[in-house]
Amino acid sequence: MNGVKVENTGDNVNRSMEEQYRTLAYDTALSTLLAVVVYVVVKVSLDGIRQWRARISVLIVGSGPIGLTAALVAVRTGKVLKLTVLDERYRTALLCRPQQIALDTRSVKFLLGLGVDFDNMEGCWHNDHFFTKIGVFQEYLLSILEQKKQKVDVKVQLGTKFTDEYLRRIPSGEWPRVIVVADGSCGDSCSVLGISSEYIVESCHAYGANATIERLDQRQVPTPEIRAHSLYFDLSAYGIDAFKEPRNYSQAAAKPGFHLKIYGTFRNRYMALACTSADSKMMRFLRHTANSIIMKNIFHQSFNAYKMDIEPRLSELTLHRVQCSRKLFEIMLSHRRASAAYIEGDNVAVTVEGEAARMLNFDTGCGVNLGMRGLEALGVFIYRTATAQDHNDVFEALSAKIQHSRQVAESYRQTGLAAAMFE
Repeated sequence: MNGVKVENTGDNVNRSMEEQYRTLAYDTALSTLLAVVVYVVVKVSLDGIRQWRARISVLIVGSGPIGLTAALVAVRTGKVLKLTVLDERYRTALLCRPQQIALDTRSVKFLLGLGVDFDNMEGCWHNDHFFTKIGVFQEYLLSILEQKKQKVDVKVQLGTKFTDEYLRRIPSGEWPRVIVVADGSCGDSCSVLGISSEYIVESCHAYGANATIERLDQRQVPTPEIRAHSLYFDLSAYGIDAFKEPRNYSQAAAKPGFHLKIYGTFRNRYMALACTSADSKMMRFLRHTANSIIMKNIFHQSFNAYKMDIEPRLSELTLHRVQCSRKLFEIMLSHRRASAAYIEGDNVAVTVEGEAARMLNFDTGCGVNLGMRGLEALGVFIYRTATAQDHNDVFEALSAKIQHSRQVAESYRQTGLAAAMFE
C-alpha cells in the first residue's frame, strides 16, 4: 500500500510541475505580448504626436496662377509653419495682366476644395468652365493668402528675384524644407538649383495655328469661348479645292476637318485652329505653304463667321490687327525630364510645377489647367516630406511626385488637347 501511495504522489508532483511550467509559459507569453502591445501603442502615439506637430518651411518661386494656387495647397496641408512666395515682378505688373484663362470643370472642383469662392471673383460661367483674367485671379488668391497669416507665417515678396545671391543670404539652418518652382517657361530657378534643363518633347498627333487680335476700343471683360468643328476652307484661289475634301461624317472621321476656338476678352481676342493628324491635301498645303497671308485670311473669315453678335466684324481695314502663325505647325508637348530633386546637403526637396515643368507650343486659353493637374499631388508631397522620419521617406515622396508628373504629361498628350479643342 505504501508503494502505491508513493507512486501516486510522484504522479501528482509531475502533474503539478507541468501545470506550473504551462502557467509560467503562459504568463511569459502574455507578458511579452503585453510588452509588445504597449511598445506599439507608445510608438504609434509618439509617431502620431510627432506627425501632428510636424511643421516645415516652404518657399514658392513664382506668383502666377500656379504659384499662388500652390501656396494655397501648402497652407491647406496644415504642415507649413512658414510660407514664402517670391516673384521678380511687382504687384502692379502682376495684377494688370489682361490675358484670359479658362478653368475647366476639374480645375474648378480642385480650387473649390482650396476655399476659392468663384462668386466673389470677376468672371463668367459657360459649360461649367469659369472664365476670368489672370490679374483678377491672382489678386483674389493673394487676398486669400493675406487672410491665412493668422495661422501661417506668410510672406509674399514681390519684386524679389530668386538667385544664387538670394540663397546665400538665407541663414544656415533656416533653409526651406520644400521649394516649389513655378516661375514659368522663361524662369531660371531650376538652373539656380542645379536641376537639369533637359526636356522630353512628344507629339500630340495634331497640327495647329494661333492668332491674336488687339482692339483698344473694345471691352476688357471676360467672355465665354466659342467653338466650331469640322470646318473646311475654300482655298481654290490658291489651287486647293476644298469641295474635293470629305463632306459627310463617315469620311470626315477618316480625314477630319478643322476645329476653331475663339476666346479672350473683346479687347484681346485670341483664336486657335487645330486638326488631328491626317494626310489630306489641304493639310499638306497649309503645313508647307510659304504664303503667310493665307492663314491670316483663314482666321479673318473664321472670326467673322463665328464671332459673338455684339462684337464688330474684322474688315480689310482692320486686318492688319491680326497677328497669326504663318502656317500649320505640329503641336508638341514638352515636359521636364527631372521634375523633382533633392538637395542633400541642405535637406531640401524641390518640385517643379506649371509651365516650368511642362508646356504646350499651342495656346488654347486652357493652359493653366495643365498646371493645376500637377498641383493635385502637391499637398500629399508636402505632408509626406514634413512627416518624413529619414531620407528614405523623402525619396519615396519625391518618387511618387515624379511619377505623378509623368502621368500628367502622358494623360494630357493622349486626351487633354482633344478636350480643350476637339470636343
